[in-house]
Amino acid sequence: MSTPTLIADNGRTLGESHPDSPLAVNGLTVSYGEKPVLFSIDFVVPKGAMVAIVGPNGAGKSTLIKAALGIVPRIAGEVTVFGAPYEKARHRIAYVPQRASVDWDFPATVRDVVLMGLYREIGFLRFAGRRHRERALACLERVGMAAFADRQIGQLSGGQQQRVFLARALAQEADLYVMDEPFAGVDAATERAIIAVLKELNGAGKTIVCVHHDLATVPDYFDHVLLVNVRKIADGPVATTFTSHNLQATYGGRLAAAHVEEVAVGREAAGEGR
Repeated sequence: MSTPTLIADNGRTLGESHPDSPLAVNGLTVSYGEKPVLFSIDFVVPKGAMVAIVGPNGAGKSTLIKAALGIVPRIAGEVTVFGAPYEKARHRIAYVPQRASVDWDFPATVRDVVLMGLYREIGFLRFAGRRHRERALACLERVGMAAFADRQIGQLSGGQQQRVFLARALAQEADLYVMDEPFAGVDAATERAIIAVLKELNGAGKTIVCVHHDLATVPDYFDHVLLVNVRKIADGPVATTFTSHNLQATYGGRLAAAHVEEVAVGREAAGEGR
């Protein structure tokens, strides 16, 4: 059956325009009250990319991915996943929320949390079989958390909890991994472990999209970037988009000029354009 044609608010045929894009949004607008949190965002994620969504606090970064995934309502705009409506392709997405949004007192073990990523496969109100438990343990091995499989999730450190949520995403065997600040509040060892797994996934052809706060690591971790502050400022390859000009336009007075220079101007001096 052919993919339905989606007509965006501006008349553009969205699904047919970007059939291979893991995630495409057109005219995405979200409002909490009268003031828009995001206004008319157009963004197409390249297949197989490592994408950072960057901007100041309150810019709408987390809201962008939540609206794209249907977690928060949007007042305008269209979203497609691999050329299809989100509802028809959600099984191809693994989402890792911010740690702060999770109830860590929930009485679940580490293994239970990873198995939650397999509920679509296991079935509602059915018990996980041996192969599911073994798969969950293998995912925990990949993030260095197998020894904690029977520990209650709330007893772990913040970095360990983040590793477990990454293991849950791995269990889903998705094509698109969407992560909301996966490195926030974790130790250096955990950050290295997470980025190693993400790069391994990317090397296998998976697409990664991360809301990211550390400007200094963007060039090392990602190959594409979206700069947003309520509106889209710029997007494209890191080498040509993550520049002092675009960072100043994104952060304005909220980012010290010296920090912008430290992150971006050195790249331009090495011959990378704006």
